[in-house]
Amino acid sequence: MLDIHILTLFPEMFLGPFSQSMLKRAQERGLVAITLHNPRDFTHDRHHVVDDAPYGGGPGMVMKPEPIFEAVEAVQQGLETAHGRDAGSAPVLLLSPQGRPFTQAVAQELTGQSALILLCGHYEGVDARVEADSGGPATDCISIGDYVLTGGELPAMVLVDALVRLLPGVLHDPASPLEDSFGTGLGGLLGYPQYTRPPTYRGLEVPPELLSGDHAAVARWRRRQALLRTWRRRPDLLPNADLTPSERAFLETLEQEEGEK
Repeated sequence: MLDIHILTLFPEMFLGPFSQSMLKRAQERGLVAITLHNPRDFTHDRHHVVDDAPYGGGPGMVMKPEPIFEAVEAVQQGLETAHGRDAGSAPVLLLSPQGRPFTQAVAQELTGQSALILLCGHYEGVDARVEADSGGPATDCISIGDYVLTGGELPAMVLVDALVRLLPGVLHDPASPLEDSFGTGLGGLLGYPQYTRPPTYRGLEVPPELLSGDHAAVARWRRRQALLRTWRRRPDLLPNADLTPSERAFLETLEQEEGEK
């Protein structure tokens, strides 16, 4: 079981997403445990202050280090007490637009952990002493994209959703993640188009290869479509994709035809 602990000033934000669909079933089946912690519970003043003005001036407020340090330490001690784990063994991930990009490969990497601690920043961010390169409790910094959100809550939800679906037993078919976009089964390509019944709808037809019953033909069609879709939508993925010489030749042909238009 993967044990996920999320430090957030707004735990109510997680109640809807984490109580629906796949995430709900994964928790009910004991495949993942998700616990929410509010840093306000680790303050020591009557008003439970968790932020303050930045040194040096500037707009906004910055989350104070003390509640975050103490909250992480409490979670680590709880993990050690409950499971006998080393208190510092669980990665502590700060969700921030300044972090390394979150990818399918990073999600797969994190499935190898038995516990994770996620830190959701807010306001103008967290005191830099929380970060790993300042000696703080965070061991890594993760970004879900090159844009800024109000806080780390939505990125934490994205990370948990992407991660949990990769855990063994969560999806009915264990091969499903392999054929997803960025999955190892596609060698770094986007996923191929999917169709279901009816075979014809408003004059739009399902490709005949998918109706042929020829499994080899279906596999060839899907691979070719994954190549085409990646070339059209995410050509930046192609240099690192796992392609055969004939597939690279096919892409070169596409480039030549595009240049002649």
